[in-house]
Amino acid sequence: MNIYVGNMPYAMTAEELKELFSQYGTVADARLVIDRETGRVKGFGFVEMNDQAEAEAAIQAINGTEQGGRKLVVNEARPREPRRFGEGRPPRRP
Repeated sequence: MNIYVGNMPYAMTAEELKELFSQYGTVADARLVIDRETGRVKGFGFVEMNDQAEAEAAIQAINGTEQGGRKLVVNEARPREPRRFGEGRPPRRP
């Protein structure tokens, strides 16, 4: 199961994220989303857990807990919507 983790402290590392979820089962992958322009963490990431029951237990246990002064938002990740070119950008000015 792919798990979305939002409202993370910007100083949190992928290793710390993996360690947090490892308390509830085996973590296949933990990754942070990085801003392409600045190279800084955007404050959210994803954790992959292969066992559904472990993943659900982790979501229940970690959602709403405080890390680095911020309350984490944790839920099952939704599939990524396909994007068309230019979507989500403000219109260009003439």
